[in-house]
Amino acid sequence: MAKRKIVPENVLIYLFVGFFALCCVIPMALAFIVSISAESSIVRYGYSFLPKAFSLRAYKLIFGSGSQVLRSYGLSVAATGAGTFLAVLITCFAGYSLSIRNKYMNCFSMFFFITMVFSAGIVPWYLISTKLGLRNNFWALIIPSLLFNPFNMFLTKNFMQGIPVSLRESAVIDGANDIHIALKLYMPLCAPIIATIALFYGLGYWNDYWNAIMLVEDKNLYPLQYMLLRLKSQIQMLRDLQNVMGSAASGQTPPSESIKMATALVTIGPIVLFYPYLQKYFVSGLTIGSVKG
Repeated sequence: MAKRKIVPENVLIYLFVGFFALCCVIPMALAFIVSISAESSIVRYGYSFLPKAFSLRAYKLIFGSGSQVLRSYGLSVAATGAGTFLAVLITCFAGYSLSIRNKYMNCFSMFFFITMVFSAGIVPWYLISTKLGLRNNFWALIIPSLLFNPFNMFLTKNFMQGIPVSLRESAVIDGANDIHIALKLYMPLCAPIIATIALFYGLGYWNDYWNAIMLVEDKNLYPLQYMLLRLKSQIQMLRDLQNVMGSAASGQTPPSESIKMATALVTIGPIVLFYPYLQKYFVSGLTIGSVKG
C-alpha cells in the first residue's frame, strides 16, 4: 500500500480546524463545570476548570420537586415542532406559488418584500392576536410567529426556480394539480432549503419567550425560555435582597452564577443534538438557494 503524501497545506488546515473546534468546546466545558460548582467557590475563586467544591444545587432548583421546568420543556418541544412544521409548509407553498413565472409574480414578490422593510409595530400585532383569541392557550405560542419570514420565502422561491420547468410541465400534462406538484414533486427536490428554513424556524420557536410575555398569564403555559428567565430573575432578586439585608450566609447564597450556566446548557441541548443531522442540508441550502434565480 502506497503511503499517503503529507501536504503541508492540509496540515495547516487541519491544525486551524482543530484549534477552532477546541475554541468552541472549551466554553461549553467551562459552562458545564461552573454549573456543577458550589456558588461559594465561584464567588471566591471565580470561574475555573478545576472546581473547588462540587454542587448540583443549580440543577436541583431547575428539575427538583415542584419545579415546572419539565412541563415547560415539553411545552416548548411541542410548540417548536408544531410551529416549525406549519411555518415550513406555508413558506414552501408561498415559495412555490411565486416560483411559477406569470405576469403577477413581481407584484406579489414586492408585496412580501415590503414587509421586510416596514413593520406595523407591537400595538397592531397585540390587537390582532387578542382579537383572534390567542391568549392563555397553546396556540398563543405558535400562531403569532407562524407568519413566514419573507427572507425564508425568497430563499425557497429562488431554490425552486432552479428546478427545470419541464418537470412541472410534464406533471401538468399528466393531470397533476398545483398542490400535488408542490407536495410530491417540488418539496422532495427541495430537501436542502427545507432543512435550512426548518432550522431557522426551529431556533426561533425554541428561543421565543416574547409571545409568553405578551399573551400568556397561566404559568402552566409558560415555555422553557420564559420559565428559566423567571427562575433566574427570582434567584437574582433573592441574592440582591440578602446582600442588602446583610444576612446571607455563604452556604445559603442563591446559586445565581451556576444556575446561569445550567440554564444555558439545558436550553441549547436539543439544538446541539439536532443541528449535526441538518448540517449538510443547511450549508447547501444557503449556498444554492441564495444564488439561483
